[in-house]
Amino acid sequence: MHKPSTQFTQAPAFVPDSRQAWSRLALALLIASIGGVGMWSVVVVLPGVQAEFAASRGAVSLAYTLTMFGFGLGGVIVGRVTDRFGIVTAMGLSIACTAVGYLLAGASATLWQFQAVYFLIGLGTSATFAPLMAEASHWFSRYRGLAVTIVAAGNYVAGTVWPPLINLGLQRFGWRSTHVVIGLFCAVAMSLLLLLLRARMGGAGAHDHAHAPPPPLKLAISTNALTALLCIAGVACCMAMAMPQVHIVAYCGDLGYGVARGAEMLSLMMGFGIISRVGSGFLADRIGGIRTLLLGSLAQGFALMFYLFFDSLSSLYLVSAMFGLFQGGIVPSYAIVVRETMPAREAATRVGIVIFATVVGMSFGGWISGVIFDATGSYAAAFANGVAWNAVNVAIVLCLLILARRRLAVA
Repeated sequence: MHKPSTQFTQAPAFVPDSRQAWSRLALALLIASIGGVGMWSVVVVLPGVQAEFAASRGAVSLAYTLTMFGFGLGGVIVGRVTDRFGIVTAMGLSIACTAVGYLLAGASATLWQFQAVYFLIGLGTSATFAPLMAEASHWFSRYRGLAVTIVAAGNYVAGTVWPPLINLGLQRFGWRSTHVVIGLFCAVAMSLLLLLLRARMGGAGAHDHAHAPPPPLKLAISTNALTALLCIAGVACCMAMAMPQVHIVAYCGDLGYGVARGAEMLSLMMGFGIISRVGSGFLADRIGGIRTLLLGSLAQGFALMFYLFFDSLSSLYLVSAMFGLFQGGIVPSYAIVVRETMPAREAATRVGIVIFATVVGMSFGGWISGVIFDATGSYAAAFANGVAWNAVNVAIVLCLLILARRRLAVA
């Protein structure tokens, strides 16, 4: 007597790849594009903050390191929250951290306060990447790779749109007022979008991984061992990736081209990165995440070497566009590999762990590049350091590809 009534009160079953899935994806992309500002604001204001606090390049770069550390650690914590309580609860915590962080950054009286607050901003930004990618992977089956990379592209949409806007605010109002405005805007805009996403998901407690399909690929190693390998690979690739992304603005200033030109190059890099990320999703749906990851790593190393030989204004624009086009699909490929090889119920946590490793690479790479510059007075050695780390990443991904082929051969 009671069974039909119980079924009637339940929400309709969610269908992967449906129109509802695409509407959720659109909202997730908008949230990621706004919340992703935390990854890029410090890069643009770096020269201004350095001048105000009379600090070294390496000291100010530490703010980016702490941002990335907060971003990575937050990905693990928020990923766990997402697996247990749903993405809406996790995003609510993210919005609070982001808004408070930017308001406090605008009131920083010393450099160490500015650095510490950016750790909080990194925590807030974390939910807009790894957990959101993992959540989107449960909404799709046929187009999973594309969905994951579309959400991940939100980070690059932020990198394309935000730097010129922040630079404009920096020139007109100063970096302090600009931080306050960013915090208020993120609080309002992201909250409204989250309410819409919650309505589309049927409540804050929605768990889309409950009925997700099993992973299609099994490697001849344990889940923990695979996670460890992906983490080492993530550190290596992002050590290489950090050099242009973190220091291109300062590099252009040192060459005499001006900070504004560097901000434009960063925006161009992220814009072409959007194409790369979405394109890598199409590719992953056809050849798999591991092969897509290998191709992206090889292409990134190729583009990075051009920075060693060309430093004219026009060539830097071209190389930055090429670098963005080649490397944009690397990080979301890790999320695709995790989803292809590990259980859905722990996807957000595992993706968060691997993304944390990539963040360690980005943060350390951004910091060590500043240290190398301080020691040598040039970015040439820093670019060479990135090329070497990229080679380590290629070697690890090749090993994973060999393991996958052996597993398929045995099957």
